[in-house]
Amino acid sequence: MPTQSSVVSVARDRMTLDPTVTFLNAGAFGPTPASVSERVAEFRRELAREPIDFMLRQVPDLLQYARARLAEYLGSEPRRVLLTSNVTGAVNLVASSLHFRGPGDVLMTDREYATMRWCWERAARREGFVVKTFPVPAMPSGPHEIVDAATAAMTSSTRLFFFSHVLASTGLVLPVQALCEEARKRGITTVIDGAHGPALTDLDIARLRCDFYAGSGHKWLLAPTGTGFLHIGEGLEDVLEPLQVSWGYPPSASAPELDLPDRYGSTPRLRRLECMGTRDISPWLTLPDAIDFLGALGHDAVRSRMRSLSDYAREVLADSLGLRCVTPETRSMSSGMTTFVLPLADGARIGQELWDLHRIEVAIFEERGDALLRVSTHVFNDEDDLDHLAQALCDVVPRGGRLHAINDHPATHRSGLHDERPRREP
Repeated sequence: MPTQSSVVSVARDRMTLDPTVTFLNAGAFGPTPASVSERVAEFRRELAREPIDFMLRQVPDLLQYARARLAEYLGSEPRRVLLTSNVTGAVNLVASSLHFRGPGDVLMTDREYATMRWCWERAARREGFVVKTFPVPAMPSGPHEIVDAATAAMTSSTRLFFFSHVLASTGLVLPVQALCEEARKRGITTVIDGAHGPALTDLDIARLRCDFYAGSGHKWLLAPTGTGFLHIGEGLEDVLEPLQVSWGYPPSASAPELDLPDRYGSTPRLRRLECMGTRDISPWLTLPDAIDFLGALGHDAVRSRMRSLSDYAREVLADSLGLRCVTPETRSMSSGMTTFVLPLADGARIGQELWDLHRIEVAIFEERGDALLRVSTHVFNDEDDLDHLAQALCDVVPRGGRLHAINDHPATHRSGLHDERPRREP
């Protein structure tokens, strides 16, 4: 089994990261390893060199292989994995296709990503149903508190339950399997925003038994942008209608053949949803390379490294600087994305100065009057990255922000922050 230090060393050496940047924002966009960047460039060179040969002769086998590898990684089946550009496209496809009989409600947490909330609100106006939210416990003591809050909000009018696998704002990992079980007992359709699910969590979609799961490859999986997917649950194969009508839309096969591989690298059922005219699908074809990159390091070892760095982030930012952490420490409810409340609400300025003065890439946003600092710790990060962030925060947050004096707080002697470290120059 590889050690954490060996995993980090290999990962950093094989990334295409700018060495002058401290990158702590894989929760927004993950950088790509050199092997993945080179692979997508290779495909695009082939597309430019001979587009007909590439699109019609090479792509079908490559696409079939990419789908099969992704399905295996997710714990799904190739015939159930629809490739999309991103989670947004996948969820919009579901929202535009589902039609409820009679009035009803779509239930979601009060912490869902804004664009996803807008998506369901638009669908509600069109279909005549109501979007309702329930508050997620801020710092739950265990997964049962989240399940209890969700089930208390479910009523006989609830037709669909939409929720995130991992909340983008706080990094809270929701008990997806238990929530799906409770919804299934009540005949409620489940749609999961899994933007942060792949690679950040030990995702096994078959175990979840959800109806729809939309995920991203361009975050923690370290695939290029343009690599999203939608898992379609049992019995829902005929529910979805394509957002765009293109080739593949008219039925080209009888019912028994709809889920069999076709000559385009898809299935007749999936192709009618995936095909949106001429476009570059090279990012989809690199999914096996991204999976192999993390697999070579060891998927468990990668998640373990994310976790240990998240623990270190709590030590240097909460214990040493006194920032309040709003991500639970419980292992089942947290991972490699950890959020802290900044002492001042001037988040935009702090974020800009972290970049301008210290070349630190981190997520800072405002929610409910608080400025939140979200730290994403991936396998290519190390403790020095977090030390650099802590030191930089002391520079950009004025004394009125009441950060602990970094060299005086007892926790700094555990973290090593009292040591002199070279600054990264822009």
